Amino acid sequence: MSMLETLAKNAAFVCISLVVVAFFTLIAVAFERAVRSTSNDRERILSTRRIVFIGLFSAIAAILFCLDFPVFFAPVFYKMDFSELPALIGAFAYGPVTGVMIEFIKILIKLCIKGTSTAFVGELANFMVGVSFVLPASVFYHFRKTRKTAIVSCVLGTLCMTVFGAVFNAVYLLPAFSALFGMPMEAIIEMGSKINGAITDVTTFVILAVAPLNLLKGGAVSLITVLVYKRLSSVMKARESHKDENGGASVGD
Repeated sequence: MSMLETLAKNAAFVCISLVVVAFFTLIAVAFERAVRSTSNDRERILSTRRIVFIGLFSAIAAILFCLDFPVFFAPVFYKMDFSELPALIGAFAYGPVTGVMIEFIKILIKLCIKGTSTAFVGELANFMVGVSFVLPASVFYHFRKTRKTAIVSCVLGTLCMTVFGAVFNAVYLLPAFSALFGMPMEAIIEMGSKINGAITDVTTFVILAVAPLNLLKGGAVSLITVLVYKRLSSVMKARESHKDENGGASVGD
């Protein structure tokens, strides 16, 4: 089935997904305005410079999204990837809206490259779980930009992603996956049981398969971000300072 056929078949689910994207974007805008009210940053939320940055980092995120791989403690349709890394770096550099936009555009690029094998359920899950990581981490970081705050922000984001991901999978995503593919919930639970005998129901499924995956992803992305962000930030500042000397706008950090 082509992506267009899948899109038509699951039009209602796609519409719900777009509403979810709009909702999280509005939340990000509200938080970013709140953060800006405490700083001297007067650049537009989506300035030309930020749009270019979002496009570049979205492409990188999409490539990382395509380079996913399975983990030994979860069924095959749960995979590990590092696509939240560019989104978190972008959110740290320019704010929550940038992070959310990178999360959304990477999904669109990935769909153009690989299509969907999960009737868009996996893509919606990746977006929402990614935003639950990037949004709280970047909001907390922007109120006080220090290395210590960055570490605390990453821990906060990882915990939010782990809790939200488990609850969202149990309440919505797993039932949606079951309905769209005509697969009984018992069959999904059985897939988890074959990997870990302690998985016997939806609750143990999300606790022993979904939560560890998000903890692993959040921890890995956080570690890399803390190690490389300052260097990338210095490079971006240098480029912006060069533009400022030629009449460009500046962005504080």
